[in-house]
Amino acid sequence: MNGIVLLDKPEGLSSNTALQKVKRLIGAAKAGHAGTLDPLATGMLPILLGEATKLAGHLLHKDKAYSVGCRLGQTTTTYDSEGAVTADRPVPALDRAALEAVLRPFTGRVRQRAPVYSAIKQGGQPLYRLARRGQDVVAPEREVAIHAIRIDGHEGDRVDLTVECGSGTYIRSLVHDFGQVLGCGAHVTRLRRLWVDPFRGRSMVSLEDIENGADCLLPLEVAVSGWPVLRLDAGQVLAIRQGRGVAIDDIPDGVLAGFDGDGRLVALLGKAADGLLRPQRVINPT
Repeated sequence: MNGIVLLDKPEGLSSNTALQKVKRLIGAAKAGHAGTLDPLATGMLPILLGEATKLAGHLLHKDKAYSVGCRLGQTTTTYDSEGAVTADRPVPALDRAALEAVLRPFTGRVRQRAPVYSAIKQGGQPLYRLARRGQDVVAPEREVAIHAIRIDGHEGDRVDLTVECGSGTYIRSLVHDFGQVLGCGAHVTRLRRLWVDPFRGRSMVSLEDIENGADCLLPLEVAVSGWPVLRLDAGQVLAIRQGRGVAIDDIPDGVLAGFDGDGRLVALLGKAADGLLRPQRVINPT
């Protein structure tokens, strides 16, 4: 069972619980996912089955987009509505222009501190576990890429946003920091992941769709759409499957997708120090 399921994760489930449900419903022996969603969040969670799990490391670093609901005037321990309220402050009179002005500096390459209640590990333990034990936790700060922020709606203490960003961005931190600059605080009330590259524009399926036998399995090849491609002849395919390098003129830099004559993904390839094209991950045939 090899392929990709673009699950529309329901609210209330952890990404791992959703993964295990899909794995059981489809009957896959091996499964993984490409990018964790908080239990509060819904939306696109790429589930990788069988040989598709070998692509996870490359998919984790792709761009993503989110629809976000924010409440102004209130901060919480988790930076979302599942946490305990830490402060209530009045919301100043704000129009769209004022909100856009505050959000503008948050786009581009920005420094961001992850929420204390996050899966980032410290000493081998996720921060959220340490925080729940009452331990002092200092979340790391790192640089992330936020490509665009659009205001979709604003009424009273409610603001709706669409955010396009790079991997590693915490939307909860973005909203918290936004509220701090406004001076009233803010937290996330709703979070939906709209797409993950390279699956932008593709339809998602629900757990109910899978339970009802919907055709939901995408081929592995969709995960490398847009990549540099090399077409391999039968001899080259055999060598790559055996872990041997092959000599090809003008091998481009970076990771390449190697396909056989039937258009099937054979391996992720790269130029080695000896100048040969060598496999980084071999996709075994079914």
